[in-house]
Amino acid sequence: MWLGKTLMLAMVITSVGTILLYQIPAGVAWKTIWKGATSWTTIQPLLVFYTITFLQRMMEKRKDLSNCQIAMNGLFNNRRINVSIVPFLLGCLPAASTVLICGPIVRDSVGNYLAADEKAAITSYFRHISESFLPTYTTIFIALELTNGAVSASSFILTMLPMVILLFFTGYIIYLRKIPKDTGMKSDLPKRYYWELLVKSVWCIALAIAIILIFHLPVYIAVFICITFNFFVNKFSFLEVQPFFRTAFEKRLMLSTWLVMIFKEILGATGVINKLPQFFSLLPIPTYMLFSLIFFLGTVVAGSQAMIVLCMPMVMASLNGGNVLPMFILLMCMNYIAMQLSPVHICLTMCAEDYRISLGQLIIKTMPMVIVFSAFSFMYYFFLTGLSFKW
Repeated sequence: MWLGKTLMLAMVITSVGTILLYQIPAGVAWKTIWKGATSWTTIQPLLVFYTITFLQRMMEKRKDLSNCQIAMNGLFNNRRINVSIVPFLLGCLPAASTVLICGPIVRDSVGNYLAADEKAAITSYFRHISESFLPTYTTIFIALELTNGAVSASSFILTMLPMVILLFFTGYIIYLRKIPKDTGMKSDLPKRYYWELLVKSVWCIALAIAIILIFHLPVYIAVFICITFNFFVNKFSFLEVQPFFRTAFEKRLMLSTWLVMIFKEILGATGVINKLPQFFSLLPIPTYMLFSLIFFLGTVVAGSQAMIVLCMPMVMASLNGGNVLPMFILLMCMNYIAMQLSPVHICLTMCAEDYRISLGQLIIKTMPMVIVFSAFSFMYYFFLTGLSFKW
């Protein structure tokens, strides 16, 4: 990936290399590959990806995405808001392929003021801010459950709000300030017109989020319901949507995602994740740094959900009910920023492929924001615990 090769080739080579390096027996390797290729954990995100891409095609046909940008320009006339707030709001929909809806909006708003890899970085970065604190995401919900009531959803959200603000501030400092505010749009139309245009443009996305929150339905079912509603509300004909059944199947993106899921399963079979706590426990570092390293590196390697399920019970047991919230906030911040660098994060795969750049380029451009936010995370932990900056 760092050499600029395609993600598909990188995943194939890395998967084969991992099997050889860890000397996984042929029988075990085949079962692992088969599980990674056919499990519901793999099929579900592909199904979500297909349905959201289908919905995106419908929105493009009715010019909803371009109208959304026009509405935002009419309301705020600010490129920076288009680039940050819109992906953040769309990111409330817990689906990796939402980044594909954000991409065109960011590209049109930024223009030539940033390079392609920088556009990709801010698209991914701002789209994922909602993932850092909203319990609509599975990782947040599971993590809260594993605290056994020590951290409630409300206390987590309220305590995370300063960090959410810092995420926006970090993105502004690194990239947004390079983009001119003014869009160049001049209009004498009333604000009400643009509010109505905005609602008409994104109502189906808002409906999908509402269905997920209220009825707790899987994302692909919620999006399918929205596709059905959109078909009738926007008066589509079958001839109009017929090509979408084919074009919504993005072969390159779906194959890359499929290979990433297989690699993730192979990585789990090596057992390397289970050895991380034992390795780091030998280092002469304080508890908060120990768990931070475990969460950060483990998440980069195996993904957020795997590390939360594996290590959060261990963290809760070690704290024994004391000072839980500050540690929980710190570890969730580490978990979040690690996912912005993880090769097993499907959303990064899709974003890199959408911008026609390598995953390595995307990660390099994301790194400055990750470093700054990491520093903020530790400072906030010290503030919450009343510790000094000394170990």
